Formats: sequence, C-alpha cells, structure tokens
Amino acid sequence: MRIVLVGPPGAGKGTQAAYLAENLSIPHISTGDLFRANISQGTDLGRKAKSYMDAGELVPDEVTIGMAKDRMERPDAGNGFLLDGFPRNVSQAEALDAMLKSEGMTLDAVLDLEVPEDEVVKRIAGRRICRNDSSHVFHVTYSAPKTEGVCDVCGGDLYQRDDDSEDTVRKRLEVYHTQTEPIIDYYRGQGLVVTISALGKVTDVTGRAMDALKKA
Repeated sequence: MRIVLVGPPGAGKGTQAAYLAENLSIPHISTGDLFRANISQGTDLGRKAKSYMDAGELVPDEVTIGMAKDRMERPDAGNGFLLDGFPRNVSQAEALDAMLKSEGMTLDAVLDLEVPEDEVVKRIAGRRICRNDSSHVFHVTYSAPKTEGVCDVCGGDLYQRDDDSEDTVRKRLEVYHTQTEPIIDYYRGQGLVVTISALGKVTDVTGRAMDALKKA
C-alpha cells in the first residue's frame, strides 16, 4: 500500500507510523529522517537543506520533494510506503501526485489521525524530559514520575522543553491548520481520506487504523 499519514502535532503519527509500517511490511518514510540522513551523508540535497536551516529559513518544497523522491525510488519501497510529514502542504501533495503518476502509480489511502485540540495541548504541554538523558520522558498526567520534577530512572531534574510550552503548541497547531490541514480536503476530493480517532491506547489506535485501511 502507498499511504500518507496526516494529523496535528501530538496525534502520535510517529508511533503509529512505525507500527503500521511494520504490520504492512512497507518502509516508514519520515521527513525528519530524510533530512537527517541527507545532511549526515552530505548529499547535494542535504547540503542545500542545511544551508537554509542554518540561515533560519524554511527549506524550499523542491528540496523536500527531491529527498522524498529519492527515498521512494529505493527497492524496499517497491511494494509501497508510508509517508509521515510529507506532503506538508497542497503544492507538495500536487508534486507527489505528479511524481506517482509519472511512474504509473497512485496513493491507496490518506490516513487522518483526528485528535481534539485541547487533547493535543494536554499531551504535548504535559511532557517532561530528564536533563541527564532525554530518552527518559514522563508526562504530568499519563506517566507522572513518582516524585514531582525528579526522573524515576536516574534522579535527574525533569524539565519542559521550550517547544512543548502551551503557547508554542498552539502556534504549531495554527501552522498545521493553515499549511497542512488543507491537504485533507485536497485528498478528500480524490476519495482517499480515511479518518480515525487517535484517542485511547496506542494499540487500539493501530487496530482502528488497520481496520480502516483494509476497507480503503
């Protein structure tokens, strides 16, 4: 299957993408991973992306599209792929359609993970990270440490990242609504959108997604 995964920040896209890709035996293609790989490998696209990022500018669509195209042309993506973070706007979605059409392919589904805005804010703004080891992550509501502000694993201080603050989360949601959400209407016009609730246990959401994709 060829799937695009969409949803607001905090919807659990990365987690669901990993589970779904494994269940469907297709590669999980994440924009973040593409950028990191191209930059670390020093590819032409990676150098271009880094020059914009170092200048504090947005990476142009054509660079992102180029990275995605290179990745989708690898042998392991021959039987399908799951795109996470791409396309990010309608112009990227149009470019993806053109890219697939040139190869005689189409998307099978666009999986829309739906989460109420207040829940998104609660999920992200409640995260606390250990200063000693950023892999130790807690949540004030869902996985609170035994002692407030102290890491259960190593005793380090827990803190809230700047980009996890409520104000920042709401700004990220505004960007999502303005730039990315319109692709849902774009794909809905093609009859590709499958919307599921991303509330509840991770395994429940994965089960919902798999059931929905089977019917797509």
